[in-house]
Amino acid sequence: MEQEKISELRIKREEAKLGGGEKRIEAQHSKGKLTARERINILVDEDSFEEFDMFFEHRCTDFGMDKKTKIPGDGVVTGCATIDGRIIYLYAQDFTVSGG
Repeated sequence: MEQEKISELRIKREEAKLGGGEKRIEAQHSKGKLTARERINILVDEDSFEEFDMFFEHRCTDFGMDKKTKIPGDGVVTGCATIDGRIIYLYAQDFTVSGG
């Protein structure tokens, strides 16, 4: 049972990392742009980024938002990392999700 839960969590993490999906990631790349997580990984020290609230989904009902597909992370990647060994907190808009 425990291994099953861990497997489910890994699958959910991989899905969340895709943001708006592979087509939108390809569209970003075709414009010469990077995804939010790619930009963060270039900025921070290697393997130092720890993401927060990866599975957060909005609860907004204004402007028809309640009818749109909910995407984990909701278009913003947040977390902490180090740059030159110093702890920083950061966020990046994920333009693959509703234009960021």
